[in-house]
Order: sequence, then C-alpha cells, then structure tokens
Amino acid sequence: MGHLFLVGFMGAGKSSVGRVVAEKLGRPFVDLDEAIFSASGMSAKEIFASQGEEVFRALETEALLKTEGSPDSVVACGGGVVLAPANRETLKRAGKVIYLKVDAAEALARIGDTSTRPLLSGPSGALAATSILQARESLYAALADQVVDTRGRSIEEVASLIAEAVGGDLP
Repeated sequence: MGHLFLVGFMGAGKSSVGRVVAEKLGRPFVDLDEAIFSASGMSAKEIFASQGEEVFRALETEALLKTEGSPDSVVACGGGVVLAPANRETLKRAGKVIYLKVDAAEALARIGDTSTRPLLSGPSGALAATSILQARESLYAALADQVVDTRGRSIEEVASLIAEAVGGDLP
C-alpha cells in the first residue's frame, strides 16, 4: 500500500486523526510540520516570519521526500503540501491519499487561537480561511484516493472510518 497520506485544510484533524489511525493500523506516524520543526529548529510561524512562505514550502517538500525512504507510515501533511505539483506527484507515487474534508467555519472553531497559523493571523482570519480553502479544495479532491468528511465527527470516528477503509489494503 505504501504510505497513507492525510491531506486537507488546517483544522481538518490530520495530526490528531493520523496518530489514532497509525495506532489502529500498527504503523509509524509522521507529522510533516513536526519533521520541519526538527530539521529547522523553527515553527511554521517562525519560518514564515523570518524566511517567508517559499522557504517553508521548500522545507515541506524536503520533509515529504524523506518519507519515501522510510517504512510505510501514516503521514499528516501540512495543509499547503498540495500546492506544489512535485508534491502532488510524490503523494500519488508513494501511497494512498485521504482527504479529510472540513468547512472553514468548523476548521476555525477547531483551531481556536489562529495566532500560530501564519496564513490566518490578523483580523481577517475567517475571510482568509474561506479563501484559502476554496483555492485548495479542488487540489485536495483531485488528489484523493478517498474523501472523509470530518464535519461533526470525532477524532475516533474519523480514524475508524479511515482504518476500516484501508485495512483491507494492508500487506
């Protein structure tokens, strides 16, 4: 099967759900944002502020490529990983892609404090969230081997849906 990549907008539950799915499937868990922090010593917000989005996206691509040489894992991807065509190719080549769907209002409610989210910080965070989600939604959907609607569902419910759906494909 390869890796199981979780994609979707911030607040969709990729990291939280990913940890539970990895446990259910007995696979390692990788969070690309945590991998970027480990490699750079900086959070996404710090990288955006000091070096810009372009540097962050390059680090994200590097972290994604490193998953290819690792054991099959559940990988929580950053919300913007789908923006680079090379990343989309890597995701399709290296495993299955699950799109965790959420609307902007629910994503913002889940996130709560948006000050750590560089693309949402500022007074127009809700408007930015809606705009960013609309711009990315077609990329998430086109890439997905499966779409899981997370709206109104608990972490455990979403994780169970994913584990059941991919369980039959495991070696």
